[in-house]
Amino acid sequence: MDRAIPVASNEDIDLYMRTYYSLLRSSGEVQVRSLEESHSGMNASLHQGANSDAIDISAFVYSAMRLPPCIDRTRLVLLGQSAEVFSRRGYPDIETWSVVKARARRRKMFFDGQETLAVFINSISDVDDLVPMLTTFQIEWNKMHLKFIQYGLTRRVEPEVADFQQALELNDADFSKLEHMWGETTIEQLTNIARAEKRFALKMLAGSRTDYRRAIQGWWNHAMRACAVPNVHDRPVYFVSSNMHALPNLLGGYAHCIEAELLDFLHTDNPEGLVAEYERLTPARQWGQQENLLYYLLREYMADSKGASHITEKIAHEETYGIHSVYRPFNLDVGVQVVELAKLDPAHFDARLHDVPNADWARLKDSDALIVNIDYPLGMAAYEILAHISADVGALKGVYVLGKAATLNGRVGDVMIPNVVHDEHSRNTYLFNNCFCAGDVAPYLSFGTVLDNQKAVTVRGTFLQNRQFMHVFYKEGYTDIEMEAGPYLSAMYENISPKRYPVNEIVKVYADQPYDLGVLHYVSDTPYSKRQSLLSKSLLYFGMDSSYATAVAILQRILALETGVITS
Repeated sequence: MDRAIPVASNEDIDLYMRTYYSLLRSSGEVQVRSLEESHSGMNASLHQGANSDAIDISAFVYSAMRLPPCIDRTRLVLLGQSAEVFSRRGYPDIETWSVVKARARRRKMFFDGQETLAVFINSISDVDDLVPMLTTFQIEWNKMHLKFIQYGLTRRVEPEVADFQQALELNDADFSKLEHMWGETTIEQLTNIARAEKRFALKMLAGSRTDYRRAIQGWWNHAMRACAVPNVHDRPVYFVSSNMHALPNLLGGYAHCIEAELLDFLHTDNPEGLVAEYERLTPARQWGQQENLLYYLLREYMADSKGASHITEKIAHEETYGIHSVYRPFNLDVGVQVVELAKLDPAHFDARLHDVPNADWARLKDSDALIVNIDYPLGMAAYEILAHISADVGALKGVYVLGKAATLNGRVGDVMIPNVVHDEHSRNTYLFNNCFCAGDVAPYLSFGTVLDNQKAVTVRGTFLQNRQFMHVFYKEGYTDIEMEAGPYLSAMYENISPKRYPVNEIVKVYADQPYDLGVLHYVSDTPYSKRQSLLSKSLLYFGMDSSYATAVAILQRILALETGVITS
């Protein structure tokens, strides 16, 4: 094979990573303050204000949104792959602690109610994600604490919101980010910051590849027992990495079964002011937009007490048509769905799925194939998961990866379709035939643009990049920045090759590609844009446009293969 030249290398980022990995080998607690200097030195794009006395409010909010609410009371953070690992290292009852969740990151976490947070890590990517977030949070917390002391807030009995804002020297727009995140607890949270410095400690309980593999095995075995689909080990599989809502909605059609109820909820509660959007769509029914609105309303309705009963009813409806969902298996906070194609009823399909020309739907009844869809994991967990699943099922008929990305040349809501991926984990550059092109997605995308023939780079973490790092990639024509495609391609390489994936090479996957491979990324961040950055703006309803347009393309491809419209 040709030798690949690394596209980018950054000594400051490498130094930071070497520092925390060497410290985490210790059997004792590691103080996060020992990482602050190397963290600040890498000048991360998401924390450019680390060395400044001014509060980097965007970096603080970004980190806080990806940590559980109990983080203000946390001192010690334990890292382990499974309950077995925690038990082995002196924490036998970890899963009896309180379950805690972050608003913007899926990860299994438990809090002891005092000062200890137990975090289940699925791969080294969780370490690369969690350590910089904790360091960022601590740096910015302590900056705020110092400003409160200098302003004299700690001597006041009941400071007002305006006092906190003035002490932090934040304008209204920046201070509102804290109020939006904390809501009614804003004063309480700021008072906690004023009361004491933050001094996190980390302790890695186990870090071997064997521990990661055991955790993945336990996760998969539990999911298979929970969904009870027969003969999974022998049946052909279409592997999909996406989310837990799009495929069941598109294939099961439960939202249409209660459409009148959802529209009543819309006009009564008007979530996010979407009545105006509904009225805009009604006169000229745009292709798929009204369906997307219904799916979003279904999620909001089931989250409300008025519609909570539909959670179990929706699950029962979908299982009738062969759609089985396991939302929180052991070890990993990565949901699993198994879809039996033979049990699907095209009468319940989203209308866009019928846009498969000459499909012989009767052939689905004779199919023994399954769709295995997982809630997209973080970084190297993707490699571990696909490597394990591909060894435990029948023949793979396709691998389809749908995920979020940052773009250097597009806008939030666009869709990127790469055929080159440079992976920072393996330093490989993968060349492959992407089964999707712009024409497969564009008809179903209303607000964005589809860009195919792109080059993607899989980074090790959202914080482990800076402007110099990104500029080097951009000069080389890389415009798509994400975290899973490279690990998936490494697992796929091992699925079709007799040896382990190589390191620092150009890997021509297309030369040996025996089944469908599709990679689709929808843009959720534009790091070079001042208008939208740091992933701080939730896509909410309008994010449905790109996520469903890409999910439609994936399901159309699978259905076309299974009904004989195309052959792989």
